[in-house]
Amino acid sequence: MKRIGAAIVLWAVALTGLAFVHPFGDPRVEYAKGRDTLLQGANMPADAKKVLITKCADCHSNETRWPVYSRLAPGSWLIERDIVEARKKMNLSTWEQMAGDTQDVLIGKIIQEAKSGKMPPPQYRALHWESKLTEADVAMLSTMGKTGQGEASLSGPGDAARGRVVFEKRCTGCHAMEGDREGPRLAGVFGRRAGSVAGFDYSAGLKNSGMTWNEATLERWLRDPDMVVPDTKMDFHVPKAQERSDLIAYLKR
Repeated sequence: MKRIGAAIVLWAVALTGLAFVHPFGDPRVEYAKGRDTLLQGANMPADAKKVLITKCADCHSNETRWPVYSRLAPGSWLIERDIVEARKKMNLSTWEQMAGDTQDVLIGKIIQEAKSGKMPPPQYRALHWESKLTEADVAMLSTMGKTGQGEASLSGPGDAARGRVVFEKRCTGCHAMEGDREGPRLAGVFGRRAGSVAGFDYSAGLKNSGMTWNEATLERWLRDPDMVVPDTKMDFHVPKAQERSDLIAYLKR
């Protein structure tokens, strides 16, 4: 019995000691300032801020709350790996330091992943069941896509070169030209029937919309997707008319 007890003690000490090894990086070194400091200057609705802080800040900010089991290896390594990767993708602690275009891309990605149910990831929800996004949470996050700069109703002719810059800044968080990502591939989108890329998981509303992508439908879609297809998974819009014109010219080329 003494040997068994000693073995258990040694095992526990070993696991605790190994927790001080950080094979994927040590996210604990980032200084926490308090959750009340997050998103103070962010241009987004207050309810959306609350959802982000309540449901996302554990992994996507420097304000991680570390439970007791996060101190035991090898579980601690997996938790640290997920947090390091999550902060690389989006860190709410540095939101106000990001460029406006970067914020816009992240907002689009937040809404896309919230609507698809990809966030929070299953391994996190299994331990934090209260983190699951409700329909009300998703609706609140979707309102972020309606903020930003005011609509400019007048625009000049579209310019494909400028449109490529808009695409790279605003669209590549979810889309690529040649392959499917969170959104479908966009090569050849002009003249294509909406919801028709084989193998991509579109919303039923978009698949059944009967639309063909042309200058008029893309203009309406980029201005406000929800007004075109209410149940769409995309809730990111391009508020400036000139940027929409340029982006359409790029997609049309």
